Amino acid sequence: MASIDGTVVLLALFPIAADLKSDFVTMSWVVIAYLLVNTALVLSFGRLADLYGRKRMYNVGFAVFTIGSALCGLAFSGLSLVGFRVVQGAGAALMTANSFAILTDAFPRSETGRAFGLNSIVWAIGSILGIILGGVIITFTSWRLIFLINVPIGIFATLWAYRTLRESKAQEKAKGSFDIPAAVAFTAGLLGVLLGVTWGLIYSWLDLVTLASFCISPVFFLFFVLWETRYSKDPIVNFDFFRNTVFSFSVLAAMLQSVASFSVNFLLIFYLEGISGLSVLSASYLLVPLAVATALVSPLGGVLADRFGGRVISALGLLLQFAVLLFLSRLTTTSPVIEIAAIETLYGVGSGFFWPSNTSVIMNSSLPGRLGVGSGIMNTFRSTGMILSFALTLTAATSVIPASVVNQLFIGNLSGRLPAAMGVSYLKGESFAFEISALLMIAALFSSLIRGRKPKNPA
Repeated sequence: MASIDGTVVLLALFPIAADLKSDFVTMSWVVIAYLLVNTALVLSFGRLADLYGRKRMYNVGFAVFTIGSALCGLAFSGLSLVGFRVVQGAGAALMTANSFAILTDAFPRSETGRAFGLNSIVWAIGSILGIILGGVIITFTSWRLIFLINVPIGIFATLWAYRTLRESKAQEKAKGSFDIPAAVAFTAGLLGVLLGVTWGLIYSWLDLVTLASFCISPVFFLFFVLWETRYSKDPIVNFDFFRNTVFSFSVLAAMLQSVASFSVNFLLIFYLEGISGLSVLSASYLLVPLAVATALVSPLGGVLADRFGGRVISALGLLLQFAVLLFLSRLTTTSPVIEIAAIETLYGVGSGFFWPSNTSVIMNSSLPGRLGVGSGIMNTFRSTGMILSFALTLTAATSVIPASVVNQLFIGNLSGRLPAAMGVSYLKGESFAFEISALLMIAALFSSLIRGRKPKNPA
């Protein structure tokens, strides 16, 4: 549900804005609020799951996400939709914090790559369905259905998970307490950083809220570290996680890859709208090859990781994505659309190699009894990368073309192509953004290669 929701909401921004009479800033927060809450809460929810049961927390996540979806479908204003997306994001955090840990528990260590490869298929298919269903729903019905359709699916999924999932024996014996001061401090510190980035991007880097967010967040992080290392009887984050170079560099690779990758779809949709003159729906259909390639290659990537090790397979995926980013940085106003679709397919192949293998390494190198925290750390860094990538996209675009035009590209109501001169300017900004992403991908590749060969902690 979460993967479908991630793509379909982007397609629906224009009809939502028109129906709720909302502006670009509010529509931006419809996307950002979900990401912020999902990112800020996933680590704490992972620890809660380690203590009180992953199955239990996973089911709660389904229920909260379903309730949030129903509320979004009934939203009466742009601001109410933003608030209800916060509820959705909390439900998504509960699910993502636990899904990887549940998979790691369910499969032998020698088969976790295959497990995460199969999991990637589900996410890729969700992205494809999000685009296709989104197009049909927006064209023939109301945007509200993109949220309300989650309700029956969520009810079924909640009941199915309750009946079929079982807690592991280790979970049944888990003991400890939840460190509330640490959870509050970490969540507040991370929200401060992310709020500062997004607020500065949308409003001004010199705005009082932006500056206050950046100034306050280090205080919370400092308190978090001091409390966890000196005073906490049962810390949320055991810092032994980061003494393991395999775990640390694998998480860093995941974050850098997310910063480099998440902006790609936005930039390509902007290109296909503004340069090729396609509608936002037609532009989104051209992202389907990427998701299809990811779905087809991920099982192979997972199996190869189990056989040859995640380090090599992850590096191969990152190298492929680096090559694609270099190609995309050289797009022109006359680049054939079919060529872009083909190169996106190669990008999906790279993703299919990287994510199952890298996730398998991270989870296998997590501390015993702390799989939820290991999953939470990974998803926190990954989601933070996504938000920073989102900021990179809009910064690159607004630096070369008027903000009002970027608003139209983002919401999807641009009428025709960009004027020739503006199109050339946009390509310069887009090329710079892709070049930055390529450099970040090289950094992710370096992190992947130096992390070591085998996890040191049995999971």
